[in-house]
Amino acid sequence: MSQASIATTKSLYDRDFYLWIQTTAEQLKKGQFNEIDIPNLIEEIESMGRSEKRELKSRLIVLLMHLLKWQYQPEKRSESWRSTISEQRICIEGLLEDSPSLQPLVSEVFDDCYQKSRLKASEETGIKLNFFPKESPFTLEETLKESFFER
Repeated sequence: MSQASIATTKSLYDRDFYLWIQTTAEQLKKGQFNEIDIPNLIEEIESMGRSEKRELKSRLIVLLMHLLKWQYQPEKRSESWRSTISEQRICIEGLLEDSPSLQPLVSEVFDDCYQKSRLKASEETGIKLNFFPKESPFTLEETLKESFFER
């Protein structure tokens, strides 16, 4: 592959990302491996993995925050909170079905996500942070269980 061809492919990544994706996919399908912009392809694949991890953490934080609100503000429980709890559980389940290798990550990030959910719950409710337990009052299994704390 000539230097001009490499430069053209790499500049395509910078000029038109969607076209770069289409071109790269077509090159892979045709077995044109020496034409592929490998450094950017690697970067994009790694980025996809980080994105899945971020989504899992984000959904877990929202779920835990709503469970805290549900437990500590029973007088304000709403269908909206119930719906958010259900939606986050469904989405987390979907992420784990699509990428089972994320399962161990849930345990690894659970405590950190709980701490972030405490902060968010405190901000949203006006309840002082120290009112919420420093350690999660819910286990990971309870947090993800469809019927836990929703009815």
